[in-house]
Order: sequence, then structure tokens, then C-alpha cells
Amino acid sequence: MKLTFLGTGTSFGVPQIGCSCAVCRSPDPRDRRTRTSAVIETESGTRLLIDTAPELRLQLIANDIDRVDAVLFTHEHADHTHGIDDLRAVSVRRGAPLPLYGAPRTLHQLAQRFPYIFDDDVRPPPGTSKPEGHAYPLREGETVHIGDADVLAVTVPHGDASVLAYRVGPIGYVTDAKRIPPDAIEAFRGVEVLVLNALLRTSHPTHLSIAEAVETARAIGATRTYFTHLTHQNRHADLEAELPQGIAPAFDGLTVRVGG
Repeated sequence: MKLTFLGTGTSFGVPQIGCSCAVCRSPDPRDRRTRTSAVIETESGTRLLIDTAPELRLQLIANDIDRVDAVLFTHEHADHTHGIDDLRAVSVRRGAPLPLYGAPRTLHQLAQRFPYIFDDDVRPPPGTSKPEGHAYPLREGETVHIGDADVLAVTVPHGDASVLAYRVGPIGYVTDAKRIPPDAIEAFRGVEVLVLNALLRTSHPTHLSIAEAVETARAIGATRTYFTHLTHQNRHADLEAELPQGIAPAFDGLTVRVGG
């Protein structure tokens, strides 16, 4: 199984517009972070896209990904969804609507913002095309089978709201969580690779801090943990040097192989 980090930055991205801090001006390519999304690919080739970041087209091209079999949405916030129109190239290539999974609220919000994607009665003019998707609501604790992948949906709090985290076999993927409740920790127990959001060194009302993410990683006990959703306050090399063994910051384009 293979995990590819398409984007690892927060809603501002890195570099941030109008900022001239050392990280935003860093020559290290690992410090250039587009908004957060990822692809998980099974040994048989099933590809699952997690979120549609605003830079989705550029992310897929940069990582030579021309096909996905389904999209897993964590939540409806713009930095995780507003590249959804870029799915047009994917659905046109497959010649069929793309399965779109997420919490009922998330899919409802997306259908309101982008009705032309979800409504089969909205047809493009002859000679043109549109992105096409079919919504499949997921409930907490529900497992769905997509190709040869078993996908478990796990609800975690994001401030006063909630998001869906996902377990796909030996991979756990969590972003925009403020904390990981005990039942979610148990759901991820035994994963080989864990992805966690880690926003700042200071506390934040809706996201795990770096210290909280380290504590959560230790509680789950994955062999390897990667931090994502990082801000311009985190220089990659500095964060990499200070994190405990087995925990590392991800970066755009990082590919991690699991098993095999």
C-alpha cells in the first residue's frame, strides 16, 4: 500500500500571501506547502483521494496521478474541498460519475455549493463537460468497501464541529482534529502509519498543537507517524530535528510505502 501526501499546509498555505518570514522565504522545497490532501493506493491499484484541496489539479499533475476510484472527504471547509471542480478531468476519463464519500452534513454542503456536480439532471452543453460525482453518506464507525480497500470512518472533534478521519487497512489518516477521543484511539490501534494534523506549537481551539499531536501519536502507537496541516511557523528541518523517533513532518510529494 502507498500513501502520497499531495498537500500538507493549512488553509493559508505556505508561503502565505504577504508574508516574508524565514519559512515563507525558505529555499527548502519541503517548506512550500499546498493545502492538505492525500492519496492512498492499494497493492491492486485502488486509489482513494482524501479531500480536494484548492490546488488539486497541480497536486495530481505533480504526482503523476491521472485516476482515482473514489474521494473521501474529511469535512466541508474550503481548504479541503474547493478544488472539487478539478475532478472533471478524472470523471471524464473514467466515463462515469466518481463516488464521493463523506459525512451527511459535508455532502449536503457540497451539493449546495456545487450542485452541477451532484445533480444528474444538470447536463453540460454539447461538446463540453462537467465533473460528475455520486454522494455516498458515511456514518461514524461505518466500514465501506471500495475496490479492494476497506475504509473505516472515524469521527473526531474539530472544535465545536466534527470531521471524519479514516482508517484504510494499516494507514490511519486524521486531519483538523482538536483531540482524539478514546474510541477513536482504539479504532486506530494497530495501524502501521498514522497521519495527524499538528498546527502550532501553541494551543489552538480547533486543531491539535504539535505537543498534543505527539501525545496522541504515542497513545495510538503507530510504527511511523507523519504530521500534516502545518503552518508557516514550522520550518521543516527544525521540526524534523526536534520530533521524537518515529514521528516526522510530512511534506508535499512525500510517498510512504506500507507493508510489502
